[in-house]
Amino acid sequence: MAAVDHQHPDALEKLPRGLHGWLMDRVASPGFQSWASKFPLTRRTARKDAERLFDIVSGFAYSQILLAVVELDLLNMLRAGPQPAPDLAPRLGLSPERAASLCQAAAALELISRQSDGRYRLARLGAATLGVPGLSAMIRHHAVFYRDLQDPVALLRGETDPELANFWPYVRGETAKEVPPDIAARYSDLMAQTQALVAEETLRSVNLKMATHLMDVGGGTGAFLRAVRQEYPDLQLSLFDLPSVVETARPFLEGAAITPLGGSFYEALPRGADMITLIRVLYDHADETVEMLLRKVFEALPPGGRLLISEPMSGGSKPTRSGDVYFSLYTMAMTTGRARSGETIRQAVARAGFENIRFIETSRPFLTSCTTAEKPA
Repeated sequence: MAAVDHQHPDALEKLPRGLHGWLMDRVASPGFQSWASKFPLTRRTARKDAERLFDIVSGFAYSQILLAVVELDLLNMLRAGPQPAPDLAPRLGLSPERAASLCQAAAALELISRQSDGRYRLARLGAATLGVPGLSAMIRHHAVFYRDLQDPVALLRGETDPELANFWPYVRGETAKEVPPDIAARYSDLMAQTQALVAEETLRSVNLKMATHLMDVGGGTGAFLRAVRQEYPDLQLSLFDLPSVVETARPFLEGAAITPLGGSFYEALPRGADMITLIRVLYDHADETVEMLLRKVFEALPPGGRLLISEPMSGGSKPTRSGDVYFSLYTMAMTTGRARSGETIRQAVARAGFENIRFIETSRPFLTSCTTAEKPA
């Protein structure tokens, strides 16, 4: 939008339809773009638009450099101090020239920095990559996701058999017996590694003091419940998941006073908890499964019981990059789920019979947002 200030896109929405259409026709004209890039009053905006578009085009290359940095363990190599690329090359398994190219790219992405003497050292963003729980595991896992994005049009049309769907087979509705223990262990391990930040954001945003017995449905190896235990040592906790997942979870639950419960939420949920949590569960599943699960949660709770949903969400009327680009495509590759807006989730929760429904945006909504609700007393 070369002649329009991209910092204020809402201004465009206020233009009359005819004027908006005329303006977009001009901006889409190569001749106008050439003129705008030269005219003093528009060339700054034209340049910024060109930079933003190139940044979008380059996004996949950025993510691949990040993957290479993690796979080759470059960040850990630099923890001991600055090093020149030729010294890093043998440890990276690269030629000196390719090692230098990787270091330059990582420095451009601000994962590392280049010193005046030509050596490279760890930068704050790279240190954070090492320090954020589960991030390196998630970056490695994204190699599967990237392969599924090779033909985005085919993915959007549903013409592919995404590899990601085979990584998370439980979302297709398989019963416990149909999920092999090794696959259950694979997805549970990744979920456990990436759950720490989601748990942190959720517990920072929602107070659980009113609960006496909390059951986490689809709780994997219990990463969220272990975080709850640290904050609420007296709260009774139960973990409900597929039997094969529960078996994988048992070693993680030892000493945490968490009761494992095996079963499928396609059947009835256990009763007894006055609060049920769904942490990164709904967005894995199709609408009909979500509606069914919410009804079962409603039936399992006592009058006055509470529901907590925490997961990444679409921006709805205000699209976001995390919810409407990343998680939209990720759930599409899983073949069953989708990123839903807070309003869409609110409506589904209301249809299940809940009231006092609240949407809570966390401090890091790109990780998760929360919805709470109550069963009528």
